[in-house]
Amino acid sequence: MSIEKFSINIPDNILEDLQSRLQKSKWPGEIINPDWERGTDQDYLKSLISYWQNDYDWRAQESNLNKYPQFKCTVDDIDIHFIHVKGKGPNSIPVILTHGWPDSFLRYHKIIPLLTDPASFGGDPNDSFDVVIPSLPGFGFSSAPKSSGYNNSRIADLWVKLMTEKLNYTKFAAAGGDIGSGVTRYMALNYPELLIGIHLTDVGIIREILTSANESNLTPEELEYKKTAQQWIAGEGGYMNIQSTKPQTVAYGLSDSPIGLAAWIIEKFRSWSGNTGDFKDKFSVDDLLTNIMIYWVTNTIASSAQIYYENTHGLPPMNKITVPTAIALFPDDILLPVKSWVERNLNVSHWKVLPRGGHFTAMEEPKLFAEDFQLFFKSIRSNSSII
Repeated sequence: MSIEKFSINIPDNILEDLQSRLQKSKWPGEIINPDWERGTDQDYLKSLISYWQNDYDWRAQESNLNKYPQFKCTVDDIDIHFIHVKGKGPNSIPVILTHGWPDSFLRYHKIIPLLTDPASFGGDPNDSFDVVIPSLPGFGFSSAPKSSGYNNSRIADLWVKLMTEKLNYTKFAAAGGDIGSGVTRYMALNYPELLIGIHLTDVGIIREILTSANESNLTPEELEYKKTAQQWIAGEGGYMNIQSTKPQTVAYGLSDSPIGLAAWIIEKFRSWSGNTGDFKDKFSVDDLLTNIMIYWVTNTIASSAQIYYENTHGLPPMNKITVPTAIALFPDDILLPVKSWVERNLNVSHWKVLPRGGHFTAMEEPKLFAEDFQLFFKSIRSNSSII
């Protein structure tokens, strides 16, 4: 498939089926669940489902998603959905932004105007970007792989082909968080001649530290990280263990029940944003439901979960990355990395802990994200030998 324009237009029968399922929801019995300690709070979820049924307007959100140009093309055997918006500055840098799980391309929707047209927000037009935001294979409007092996490294290969063979960029930047961080790092590792710089909001779980058998080789900071990571996995990593081992089993229930899907996803938005109260200070209800809807209307919760299995079975080792790297840490994110380890394994030229925000970064704090992003790449632009 050559590049074709794409617009989201979900058939009415899918939306009608959703309403029917929401109306017929079967709720579990009430249990004592203070502060969400046993999972998604039922009172909160019931209020969310009520809004979903009575007030949420998918067609309005669909129109909002369609306000930026979207496309599809086939790369290898995957139909890739992506947003592509050209920058309005005189020398826009192309950048590919990669989301994670359980978010979607919606993660970066709010920063598109900030990056493509900074002058409209009081910024420098010389800081503009051509923004490319693909949906990961098996997520949203990208097709699901028909064979195994689509881990972070192989997706990095797809993204390079998308940027060079389909969009005809000779060099470009890349950024990501969660799964997107892994994909971005593999692009930098395997194609350093194409990447002018990478911007990361996390580096994933540092397995090298977590699995170290000889703790005498670890620094005090690494020992503290290992302890924190073990505690986090024990208390919060159940979803990861399931999706890394038996993703298909849980997929049946999540694909059949919208309240099950909402509960599975919404709990992560609450805990990973560092928010222990009302979601309204982090995300609008419409944003939360639109992200859930992207999974529901495309029936991709099953295929999206498979990437955990793929990354656990056969992901190539990650070696030293030489591409200039920015690390932008949001303080309420999960498992903030050890700086000394990151600096040994990546070519870090920019390190900043931002004043607020959690795991979903640009979706939570778009202005902070964009400002840090532009600051890092301003230094890249000044180095003509890199570009």
